[in-house]
Amino acid sequence: MPELPEVETTLRGIEPHILNLPINNFWVREKKLRWPIPVREIKQGLTGNFFSSIKRRAKYLILKSKRGSLLIHLGMSGSLRIFPYFVEPEKHDHVDVEFKNGTYLRFTDPRKFGSILWTQDPDKHPLIKNLGPEPLGNSFSGDYLFQLSRKRKTPVKNFIMNANIIAGVGNIYASEALFLSGIRPQKRTRNISRRQFELLASSIKEILQSSIDQGGTTLRDFVGSNNKPGYFKNQLKVYGRAGQGCKSCSTELKQIRLSQRSSVYCPQCQS
Repeated sequence: MPELPEVETTLRGIEPHILNLPINNFWVREKKLRWPIPVREIKQGLTGNFFSSIKRRAKYLILKSKRGSLLIHLGMSGSLRIFPYFVEPEKHDHVDVEFKNGTYLRFTDPRKFGSILWTQDPDKHPLIKNLGPEPLGNSFSGDYLFQLSRKRKTPVKNFIMNANIIAGVGNIYASEALFLSGIRPQKRTRNISRRQFELLASSIKEILQSSIDQGGTTLRDFVGSNNKPGYFKNQLKVYGRAGQGCKSCSTELKQIRLSQRSSVYCPQCQS
């Protein structure tokens, strides 16, 4: 599933190719994604218009124009790619934004769990307005996590994956950050010290930034906007490695389930 670094990688890949280009048309071959695409509204809003800016909020991409904004989520298997000319769509190529210079922005989603919506005010949209701070932003810190964690019995991994607490930390990077900070995923938040939360916040920032620098993590369907894989997968310490030896101490990695998600950790390096 594309997580924050993959979405950021996608943004950086498509941004230079679509900003300020007049839009010729909006084509939809499959409108039944996670939510139905409001085709008529988007077509009216985009035709003859242009994208003035692109930003990421958590795992959402916001493509802003003077008449409104596209709100895009890549879901479990979605991707956005740039084509400098028309290419015949394949089975899972559901949406095209056609620009007047012949460029196409194409949304592909085999599992159809992604979404393309239209909004006049992205910051007030129900999917956006209650999100927590960006993990790479200045307002996110160990002290912030510590203050919110008091009296909570929630396992720490569930806590940092709660989008209302931190925007966009998914399963892969939560697992890796907890390993880097030496904290077991099932440990209760109220039992974690301020110093440990400071280390965890620092680890989250480090892991996410490192993955962005390497183009994300390619797992199953994800590729970047240039159709090339990310390389952070080669540096994963625990995610997807249950039963293998820890890369730091050789202890066998254990797997548990938290809120229906698998979580892998090292019983020696994490406590």
